[in-house]
Amino acid sequence: MAGPLLRSLWSNTTRRSLSSQSSSPSSYLKFGQYSLSSLRAFSAAATAASSTGAPNSSLDPNRLRNVAVIAHVDHGKTTLMDRILRQCGADIPHERAMDSINLERERGITISSKVTSVFWKDNELNMVDTPGHADFGGEVERVVGMVEGAILVVDAGEGPLAQTKFVLAKALKYGLRPILLLNKVDRPSVSEERCDEVESLVFDLFANLGATEEQLDFPVLYASAKEGWASSTFTKEPPADARNMSQLLDAVVRHVLPPKANLDEPFLMLVSMMEKDFYLGRILTGRVTSGIVRVGDKVNGLRKTDSSTEKIEEAKVVKLMKKKGTTIVSIDAAGAGDIICMAGLSAPSIGHTVASTEVTTALPAVELDPPTISMTFGVNDSPLAGRDGTHLTGGRIGDRLMAEAETNLAINVIPGMSESFEVQGRGELQLGILIENMRREGFELSISPPKVMYKTENGQRLEPIEEVTVEINEEHVGVVMEALSHRRGEITDMGPVPGDDGRTRLSLTCPSRGLVGYRCVFSSDTRGTGFMHRAFLTYEKYRGPLGNVRKGVLVSMGFGTITAHSLMGLEPRGILFVSPGLDSYDGMIIGEHSRDTDLDVNPVKAKELTNIRSAGKDENVKLSPPRSMTLEEAIGYVAADELIEVTPKTIRLRKRCLDVNKRKSQSKRAKE
Repeated sequence: MAGPLLRSLWSNTTRRSLSSQSSSPSSYLKFGQYSLSSLRAFSAAATAASSTGAPNSSLDPNRLRNVAVIAHVDHGKTTLMDRILRQCGADIPHERAMDSINLERERGITISSKVTSVFWKDNELNMVDTPGHADFGGEVERVVGMVEGAILVVDAGEGPLAQTKFVLAKALKYGLRPILLLNKVDRPSVSEERCDEVESLVFDLFANLGATEEQLDFPVLYASAKEGWASSTFTKEPPADARNMSQLLDAVVRHVLPPKANLDEPFLMLVSMMEKDFYLGRILTGRVTSGIVRVGDKVNGLRKTDSSTEKIEEAKVVKLMKKKGTTIVSIDAAGAGDIICMAGLSAPSIGHTVASTEVTTALPAVELDPPTISMTFGVNDSPLAGRDGTHLTGGRIGDRLMAEAETNLAINVIPGMSESFEVQGRGELQLGILIENMRREGFELSISPPKVMYKTENGQRLEPIEEVTVEINEEHVGVVMEALSHRRGEITDMGPVPGDDGRTRLSLTCPSRGLVGYRCVFSSDTRGTGFMHRAFLTYEKYRGPLGNVRKGVLVSMGFGTITAHSLMGLEPRGILFVSPGLDSYDGMIIGEHSRDTDLDVNPVKAKELTNIRSAGKDENVKLSPPRSMTLEEAIGYVAADELIEVTPKTIRLRKRCLDVNKRKSQSKRAKE
């Protein structure tokens, strides 16, 4: 046993040391003396290990702790991860170091789950940062099966909110024992009494979700992730030597159980994440369920079907990697209980199993909640198509959507008619992120308005209902309640916000279709001072049609360049979306009508010129700034007979049928 290990270590150590040492003879001498003594010691250790059958200590699962950080949006998960990484000696190049996607840094949100590992007092902690938005709940469901514990971060001022309930329910379902961390206790409005109240609310939430007695016995810590400290007792100003995260890390090591794993069984790993590299191909990330895997091992990719297990690929492990801090390092082997990245297989994807060649049974895949909303992606067929983008055909769009569905299980793609694809997801924010990524990659698309996915049980039509929490100023309560009543919302609770005079918190349930596009209206109604959080609750009986939630639109019936002279006459008709100098075409939406009906207008009409000169003939054209429409606003704004035209440079709204005469005939048929 010691012979092969000795030769392997000699070759690896020689190669590394020769590359790092200088070329002087003294360097070779030092290297030779050092290597010989260390190799003798290793030979003795390897001989002892082979005689006792003890596993390598670096693969011992008892030194591992797998932990997920879960919370509601904006409760401080990513900032907490920054402080933990810095506490454990990682080099943090910037704030929000775990947010590696451009859109995450631009919008200040976490979109996808990330895994990293840190060392703390002879233990290796595999930490998983998860998103807080309800639309990205699939990322949370995917990773909770990889860990044994969770840090539940709750804002001590706001308390548990809608998404807190969602992520906690997933954690308790998998048997995790969460650690409660009350964050932002340094705020002036947060007192010890408020923390006790929030702790009681969280305990009630645990009990309502069916937590066991072990899960109900959760430790509570108090922290300020912004200032970089955590404490086991309530305080606002910890001592100078305690202004760090050591108490939280100690609680993780003490409270979270090491993974139950057997190194002697065959290698098994369930793929939970996947990314693509131009050099290595597919990089599969998952937790090793059992056994040991080494670079060069032959493995199989397995997929579970309805009745049996299907072998989809046989390959060799080319590379094993782990993310340590903010860097990725290569490793030679990994044991059961560890979370690793693997390269060398080209067929398996998320939910598939990678196993030793003798294994014939795949691991069960993670069950995800069903999608609640769908949109149709199609080829851009407007008169201005092809001017901005490079990927224009239905085949390119379909390939890109299928690749997205492979890496994101919360999205389903169903091919439709005439080069269109139905994309199903959790919400307009999730699908909006996908559209934004595609337009940055050079795609041109036509997008249909979102449609809610209904269910039918026992002949009854069911629709998705969401739990909504609203926090607003008292003067805005009336207008918000009126708007939500038009959208079939039902108030379940109403009361003042603790520690914040003049603020009111509303809890209600509302159909998903009623909340599509409401966030922008809500921000306008509350003058930007309100907060709205939502999460999927259940399917309930259809609540009936919505009230009047949008005005009509101004539709162009001219092709050409928009003129200021024409817009000056159209401005009293409503709110404009365009400015002079932009291109327009028949059927393009250029503004919102002041009434409930659509109005066909000509925005390209130019001023008629004459050969008569007059001092007061010309008018000084003064136009109000147009309303600029973001992608998320456009998704929530369009009606059933309208489309969104998305290109790398512009976002336009248009009618599905561009010809004005055909639209009029269709509306007459609908009335008949």
